[in-house]
Amino acid sequence: MSLYQFFQEQKLNTTIEEAWDFISAPKNLQKITPDYMGFNIVTPNLPNKIYEGMLIQYKVRPLLGLKMNWLTEITQVKELKFFVDEQRIGPYSIWHHQHFLEPLDQGVLMKDIVSYVPPFGYLGDIANTLFIRRKLDSIFKYRKEVLEKLFN
Repeated sequence: MSLYQFFQEQKLNTTIEEAWDFISAPKNLQKITPDYMGFNIVTPNLPNKIYEGMLIQYKVRPLLGLKMNWLTEITQVKELKFFVDEQRIGPYSIWHHQHFLEPLDQGVLMKDIVSYVPPFGYLGDIANTLFIRRKLDSIFKYRKEVLEKLFN
């Protein structure tokens, strides 16, 4: 069982306020997730903005089209700077996703750091090598393309 990390940075041609408004709105997560993930937020009455302690439940199809429940908790929020979501129920043994925003002279630098442990111990390590890492690369590539169109 190993801990893996995924990093992504992207410059957005927008203000820190506009970037924050977008990434801190739970409904926007569906906009930046590829359709093949079958991503659907099922938490009723979601507020427009995240807050510490917020639980968000999704249905996803991360592998072989099989639907899974995924429950995340927003564990930390510092407005206009960062937030952290952690999986409480879902496909990973550990999922810890940090979202950072940094102002630039012209625009905003958005950084994602995902720390994760696949399920099933050594079999999960093999699965990470064979397809989990590539799936994450694909999801975040899609996210980057959508954000590029929205803000650049």
